[in-house]
Amino acid sequence: MLNYDPLYHPFGSQRVVTYARKGIVATSQPLAAQAGLDILKKGGNAIDAAIATAAALIVVEPHSNSFGGDTFAIVWTQGKLHGLNSSGPAPRSISIEAVKKMGYDRIPGSGMLPITVPGTPAAWVALSERFGKLPLTEVLKPAIEYAEQGYPISPYIAKSWKLKYDINKESLTGKEFEPWFQTYAPNGRPPQSGEMWSSADHARTMQAIAETKAEAFYRGELADKIHDYIKQFGGFLTKEDLAEFRPEWVDPIKVTYKGYDIWELPPNGQGLVVLMALNMLKDYEWADMHSADTYHKQIEAIKLAFADGLKYITDPKRMKCSVENLLSDNYTQLRRSLISDVALQPEPGEPQPGGTVYLAAADGDGNMVSLIQSHAGDFGSSIVIPGTGICMQNRGSGFSLNPDHHNCLEPGKRTYHTIIPGFITYRNQPVGPFGITGGMTQPQAHVQVVSSMIDFHLNPQAALDKPRWRWVKDKTVEFEPGFPDHVAQAIARKGHHVQRAMDAFNFGRGQVILKDLHTDVLAAATDPRVDGAIAAW
Repeated sequence: MLNYDPLYHPFGSQRVVTYARKGIVATSQPLAAQAGLDILKKGGNAIDAAIATAAALIVVEPHSNSFGGDTFAIVWTQGKLHGLNSSGPAPRSISIEAVKKMGYDRIPGSGMLPITVPGTPAAWVALSERFGKLPLTEVLKPAIEYAEQGYPISPYIAKSWKLKYDINKESLTGKEFEPWFQTYAPNGRPPQSGEMWSSADHARTMQAIAETKAEAFYRGELADKIHDYIKQFGGFLTKEDLAEFRPEWVDPIKVTYKGYDIWELPPNGQGLVVLMALNMLKDYEWADMHSADTYHKQIEAIKLAFADGLKYITDPKRMKCSVENLLSDNYTQLRRSLISDVALQPEPGEPQPGGTVYLAAADGDGNMVSLIQSHAGDFGSSIVIPGTGICMQNRGSGFSLNPDHHNCLEPGKRTYHTIIPGFITYRNQPVGPFGITGGMTQPQAHVQVVSSMIDFHLNPQAALDKPRWRWVKDKTVEFEPGFPDHVAQAIARKGHHVQRAMDAFNFGRGQVILKDLHTDVLAAATDPRVDGAIAAW
């Protein structure tokens, strides 16, 4: 199991690990974490708590996720791991030809075209029905109360909300975007930090999902409203697309990294990138976490993993290269052999930030959940269905309009997906869930946090606090404020094009829960880059 000093913090922070025994919830917003803890105290399990937290996050962190987004989860319960992929496909009526006929050479990030089938409400139902203890009507109560009664906006969310509002105000002038402004800027401006915001539309939709187990969303009144509004403005998603959708239970995939099994979900998510990178790194032994050679090799492994991931990952039913081949020893050795002392030029790819929330939950009975949900970019497509609070995702913007690309747009196909929950086990026992948001920063942060805990024995809080790097494209690497300048200069001497970020905005925001396998005590940490909180019992 992981060995670490809970008080050791090499970066000068006074933040410490939070311990609990009966239950713990860690996420990016304090009110959402408290919603999950409230459900635990009412007799729910970690799965119920995760659903309650996820639902609350739609209300209290609305720029990052919505009813109209997707959800992935890894659940440890009944002695094994279970994976849930609740990402929706492209509409059946869309095609490359139809999009190009409308004058586009790529799918835009806003409007009707990038909308894909939402998976989030169906994910809550699937998790609740298979593993939950409490009815969904009880589990969603905290979120409904926040939506009805309002809550004060937290600082990080206020900043992100305003940034997107300023962009939308300048660029989104069409009538189809009016409900977004009415919902998220009801007074002609975004809410400020500490200001109350509520949404009766969110509350009504949440109640309908709870009472009908999401039937209203996929085959009822809400489905009709989604269909009618998208049709009105020439979009492709229909109520038939919604009615056909079902979440998929999948087997998580893993690599063994220095004795620990690191688990991710299989494609269409990009968790495979994490595993390919860790596979390349697992035979290196590092004594110094601040060594330029350590960072250089991690960066090179990520670049190689992304080169493959961006080429091959798509809907698993349409993939032309198997997960097994990409994780095979022979292929890993071939890719590792490309890592030298000089920065390499990978196949082009350009990571972008995204709008996503992550949460980790655990209870005293041994259940643990790693859950992530998103509507892609901040506020997704910026299409809000009138009277519902449903903000539709723009996940379809990830498709290529090149018919020869592995991730090309096809009817009913799921695109390359950025959101990835992670999990660690040791000798078939659960160590715990972890995850970091941030678009294509996510696999890079997964590798850095896992390495910090396993290679350098950092406690989970120190591992999250550690200054991060992010590969941007080609040989360009960006370092966040606080990253040691002399190390960055040494990395530059290895041929990397080094940039210094002005803030930590694009370096991910994560949470970790670890379990002591001897005492069953739970230890949790949350990222300093967001308004994160841990609710413990």
